[in-house]
Parts: sequence; C-alpha cells; structure tokens
Amino acid sequence: MNPVGHVADAVGRPDLIHLGERLHCVRFETMKVLSADAAVRHLLDTGRVGPGDTLLDSSSGIYALALALACHRYGLGCHIVGSTTVDAAVRAQLELLGATLDPMPPSEDLKLDQCRRVARVHELLAARPRLHWMRQYHDEIHQLGYRPVAEMVRDALGPVPLTVVGGVGSGASTGALARYLRATDPPGRRTRLAGVQPFGSVTFGSEHVADPDIIIAGIGSSIPFGNVDHAAYDVVHWTGFGAACSSAVALLRRHAVFAGLSAGAAHLAACWERELDPGRTVVFVAPDTGHRYVGAVFARHAEVAPMEQLAPHPVTGTAELALPWSRMEWAGAPAPPAAVPGRDAEAQAPARRSRPAGVHPGRR
Repeated sequence: MNPVGHVADAVGRPDLIHLGERLHCVRFETMKVLSADAAVRHLLDTGRVGPGDTLLDSSSGIYALALALACHRYGLGCHIVGSTTVDAAVRAQLELLGATLDPMPPSEDLKLDQCRRVARVHELLAARPRLHWMRQYHDEIHQLGYRPVAEMVRDALGPVPLTVVGGVGSGASTGALARYLRATDPPGRRTRLAGVQPFGSVTFGSEHVADPDIIIAGIGSSIPFGNVDHAAYDVVHWTGFGAACSSAVALLRRHAVFAGLSAGAAHLAACWERELDPGRTVVFVAPDTGHRYVGAVFARHAEVAPMEQLAPHPVTGTAELALPWSRMEWAGAPAPPAAVPGRDAEAQAPARRSRPAGVHPGRR
C-alpha cells in the first residue's frame, strides 16, 4: 500500500463498484474534494493565486469542506459563505482546518438562502478585492479533477458503450465525466449522459413544480449556473424526495452501498436506463456517504415505498413534469431561458484575483 500525501487524496479517491450485470457505481466519500483540489492546484500552477492568499466561495456544506481541505494542503486561506444547512460536523471541521465560516441566518427558503449567499460574496469582494472567488458554479476549472475518474472507468470497463448517470449540480461532475469519456469513445459508441435533477430546480426547467417534502440539495439550483453544458445531456430524470429515499434504501439493502439522496436518485435513474438499452453498460455517481441522511431517510426505511413500484412519468416537455419521478429525452437541447445567467447573475460578475499583476482570467 502506497501512502498518500494528504488526507484529501484518500477522501477524494473514488471506487468503482460492480452492482450487477451492466451496472456500476462510482462511489466517493466526498466527491467535491477531487474537484476542489484539482481547481486549486491549477490556480497555483498558473499563478492566479499564490501561497498565503485567501480563496472565497459559497457552499451548503460539501464544497466548503472540500475547499477547506485544499486550502489546508496548499497553505491558503479559506473563507466560506455558508448556507443555513451547514451542519455541526462540517462547522467543526471548517473551524479546525482554519477556514472562516460566514453563516447565513436560518431560512426555510433555499432560494432566499442561495441569493443571500451570493449577495454576501459580492459584499466581501467589494471590501477585499484581493480575495479569489472560486465560482464553483461557473468556472470550468472545477471539471479538471474528473479526468482521472473518466480514465479509471474506461480502463476498468474497456471500450464498451456507456451511459453515465448522476446529479447535474453545478455541471462539473457528470458533464466533465461525459466529456472526458467521449474523448476516448470508440467509433460509433458515443457515451450517453443522463442527468438527475430535483423538482424545483431552474437548471432544466422544473422550477414550477414544488416538492412538498424537500429539494434534494446539491443536484439542482434555484438560481442559474454558468458551467452546465445542457447540450451534453441526452436524458434528464427529475426525482422527488420520496422516490430518491426508496432508491437510497434499496441501494443499501441490495448492495450495501451507504450513500446520500443524490446517489439514491442516480441509482433509480441508472436502473431504468439499463433496462431501456441492453447494449449499454451503465455507470452512476454516488457523490457522498449517507451519514447526513440517517434520521431523515435510513432510520425510516420501513416507511418508504419499494423501489420496484416506481416508474417515471414520460414527458416531452417540462410543462408536463409531475411528481414523484419524470423522465425526458433531452437530446442535447439548449438551456431553458430561466437557466441562462443574466447580467446580474453570479456568473457575470468580474473575476477577482489575488495576483493582479500580469495574470489572465481563466476560462469561464
């Protein structure tokens, strides 16, 4: 066994788990550690930030910890504008890792919480222009960390036709995996990409459908994101809280994989996609463990509907979306109008840099 240089290497390292015929799970302890580490290393390598500088971003928890680990590794300051959903475990780790947590006031409205965080980021940048804003929702450097994951999948499975399934989120994970896999696709065997969304997210046009239980954090958004490549997606699944719970419970019961709600939603969609196309191997992403969901999901496993009873509502347009689960052939369509960042959106703000002299902004 070879030792790792920092705990981030261990926490961010994925495992490819075979779950049955033509079904595999890319399982992470904390997926965004891989993304944040590669992004920060790129900023250092290109001179956009230097030792001692401070990195800033907004987070609901997982990215906050990922960025704090990267800053700890490379000797950088870390300032997190935290969602009201940041839990005690993450708070304690951020404090001990030397990060500054700037928490938002309690709110039941996730859109209000997200908008408050963006406004606070702008306030900080105006007061401290040498902060470097990571812009996890808009800067494509967050895709860099997924190249080795795509290489791992291709090396393990060979040149078989693939379907990748996972939460869309900021667009960095599943979008990047598909892009890197497609670069090595054999002729005539293009990797398909199925994105998973919660109801209530603007990213793929479900903002008009409210989930009465909860929006699944991390795979959707109430504000437009700038680095989602909508044209890369072949299929979109929208899953409600109840459907994701059923699948997360089934994933643990059948395969002993203890993962979060977004993994449950991806597992549900992956099983469906596998049955639709017997000629493809399906790989879905489990971005984190299930510890945050013990009380809300796993302790109530007797209450959830069996996954076998669920089937998606087929739709041809987002106006037809309906709980608890809908599926649509997206077929590379462009972003819905509400998902395109406007001039006042986070993506349109000027990039702030810690190293102003002779440094050029990265790609958007």
